Amino acid sequence: MSEPLIRVSGLKKYFNTPSGFLHAVEDVSFSLDPQKTLGVVGESGCGKSTLGRAILRLQEPTAGEVWFEGENILSYDAARLKQLRCRMQIIFQDPFASLNPRMSVFETIAEPLLIQGVFSKKDRTGLTRAVREMMDQVGLAERLINSYPHELDGGRRQRIGVARALVLNPRFLVCDEPVSALDVSIQAQILNLMQELQQQLGLTYLFITHDLSVVKHISDDIMVMYLGQVVEKAPAERIFENPLHPYTQALLSAIPIPDPDYKQERVLLKGEVTSPINPEPGCRFAKRCPQVTTACLKANLPLIEVEDNHYVACTLFGSAGAQHHAVRG
Repeated sequence: MSEPLIRVSGLKKYFNTPSGFLHAVEDVSFSLDPQKTLGVVGESGCGKSTLGRAILRLQEPTAGEVWFEGENILSYDAARLKQLRCRMQIIFQDPFASLNPRMSVFETIAEPLLIQGVFSKKDRTGLTRAVREMMDQVGLAERLINSYPHELDGGRRQRIGVARALVLNPRFLVCDEPVSALDVSIQAQILNLMQELQQQLGLTYLFITHDLSVVKHISDDIMVMYLGQVVEKAPAERIFENPLHPYTQALLSAIPIPDPDYKQERVLLKGEVTSPINPEPGCRFAKRCPQVTTACLKANLPLIEVEDNHYVACTLFGSAGAQHHAVRG
């Protein structure tokens, strides 16, 4: 069995605000094997993007460890961190906002190669060849090489973002809602492209999204977050077949079914959202949970393995809860 490419342990990210510390990411731990995809889902504001940026050190974590290829990259100095960028990259959510409007397709894709010293500006031939090969790999026509972002549609702009991330030949990519700003038909094209590139190049993805149908399509495992905490983690099929946490159940019940005759049973959440600023101990979903008990408010809940590779942080699945689940199932 191969060693995990990424291992995150106790990762925290707090932001200092006038009202106190905002706990954006709270004690997140997971491992990710090479050439696999971990989908991260949850409502807007749950800490998904902050988690991805903290892993890449685009935002410095408050505490925890991030092990990549056997080394804790949080100990890297600026020089080693720059070298790390060749192996870890990110695809941003908005393909228009993440591209420099004053840079052509060629300049955008070539920039990482110049920054990392793979080519010099004098080696125009080698640089052009590398950019053209990358454009071909992501499905961008060569005639667009001197085009600018405003001249292209969303799908082509996102292909530029994918090309820019891949041109340094990384092993690990954080995909921060890479298709949420695109039309549905274009979403499918980009998702298929990313799966093809994963197989061809042996890539490992942390795929962040709020769209559960998308994450089911592309992920091997799914991790559900709520206000900075991981509440459930399991293989993708199992999350959809047997969701255990009440929040996961509510998320899945909100997926629209394309059948007008199907009577869908929705889980309607009531109550106010817990403030992430200096939160009290306990499950942060408790104020909205239809199955809340006093035990939910006492302390932060650890992830418990209820069944093989299926983890949940919920008082319904402690030692007694796990037995009850087994009988009920």
